[in-house]
Parts: sequence; structure tokens; C-alpha cells
Amino acid sequence: MEIEKNLNRFRLFDSHFHIIDKRFPLVANQGYLPDDFSVADYLTRTKDYNIIGGVVVSGSFQVFDQGCLLSALTQFGATFVGVTQLPATVSDEELINLNTAGVRAVRFNLKRGGSAGIENLEYFAKRVYEIVGWHIELYVDSKDLPELQSTLVGLPAVCIDHLGLSSSGFSSLCLLIENGIFVKATGFGRVDFPVTKVLRKIVEINPDVIMFGTDLPSTRAPRPYSDNDYFMVVETLGERLAEKVFYKNAVNLYRPVKSC
Repeated sequence: MEIEKNLNRFRLFDSHFHIIDKRFPLVANQGYLPDDFSVADYLTRTKDYNIIGGVVVSGSFQVFDQGCLLSALTQFGATFVGVTQLPATVSDEELINLNTAGVRAVRFNLKRGGSAGIENLEYFAKRVYEIVGWHIELYVDSKDLPELQSTLVGLPAVCIDHLGLSSSGFSSLCLLIENGIFVKATGFGRVDFPVTKVLRKIVEINPDVIMFGTDLPSTRAPRPYSDNDYFMVVETLGERLAEKVFYKNAVNLYRPVKSC
């Protein structure tokens, strides 16, 4: 269908992007260190969008440092939240402090490393949910999902990044979506399948669990984020579903669920 090319048309809660500030520690991951991408850079890049909030996600190269994330959340203000990486040994007190600062999830980076290991997944996911009401997020190739499936469906709340990345595990991703696990429509330049086909299938299964994000600044992606990715979602899903994917679903997941 023909759509109006207007980036300001829908409210956008950007469910996934990174802030990189070399004033804070960075650790080379597989020999890679990213360029700076500041809060000001993000706001400049998205100035034509109707951004009403979003999710700052810690990357593999930030490991367990919280300085950059907390600085970014302070600059963005209360409508933005954070997803961080933490060791499984983190204290209850630090979890509560991070929750107060706006962090809403802990990330397991199974693709790149830099996070707690898979052996801590079940214990840590249940612990952070009990203490601060957080969900977990997985940067994982969907071909690895079958061996995780029984664990993931038993966890309180889970989100999978970048549409699962590969077609080889898409059937496993669909089973998780049927069980209410969230998925991010992000990183379209990272995946090996037709995005439009996958978007249609996901909303057919469960339209309440899919969330759009820019993935800015698209670190290491074969193709960086493009405004055309936004328009692709509208064209593929139509206005009613686009509103859910751009705004409603993410707000439902990231709103505070526990007062500490």
C-alpha cells in the first residue's frame, strides 16, 4: 500500500538503541571498539521522529560498567529506561539502586559476550524479577533457541533482540512468541530473512509482543538503520498494528512493575 512518508506520524517508544561515550570504560569485543554516539547524536539523528521515550541498551563492549548508561538516562529524562548487563553476583542493593535510576531489564549477550553466562540465566532471571520486577533480554541467534526453549517459557518475562537474527531458528522463535515472549523488530540489517514476511507472521501469532527499535548507531551491523525501516513497518502492518509496534507494546513491557 502507498504510505505517507512522515517520520512524525506515529508516537515512537524506541525499544532498542545504544549510547557510546568514551569517557566511560569500553572493552574491545572480538577486536571491536565502537565510535562515540552521544545522547546529543541520538537526538539529532531522530529529530524528525515523534520520540516519546526509549530504551538505552548496554552493549557487549560496555561489559558491566554502569557509568555510561546511568549518565545517558539522566540526560534523557524519565521517559527513557535502560537495559544493562550485570554479573549474577550483583547485590540486591545495587539492583534496587539501578531500578530507581530507570533500569528495567538485564541483558544476556549470548551472541557477543560481555554479560553473565548462560549458566546463570534461569537463576538470575527469577531473581531480578522477584527483587525489582525486571525482565531479561537475549541477544541470541534463534538457531540456538531450541536448547533454551524449555527454560525460557518457564521464566517470568523474556524479550529477544533483533527478530532472532536467523531464519534457521524461526520456528522456535514462533513457539516462544505463542507463549508471550517479547521480540524486538530491530536490526533489520543484521538478519538473513525477508523482514516483511517475518513481521507479518509474528503479528499473526501475537500482535502484543513485538516492538520496534532503531538499533542506532547499528554497531557492527552489515547495514545500518535507515528511515526506510520505519516506513517498511507501516507499509507491512498498516496503521493500527504499527501503532502497537511503535509504541503500545513497548510501553506495556517497560513500565515499572515493582516499587522498591
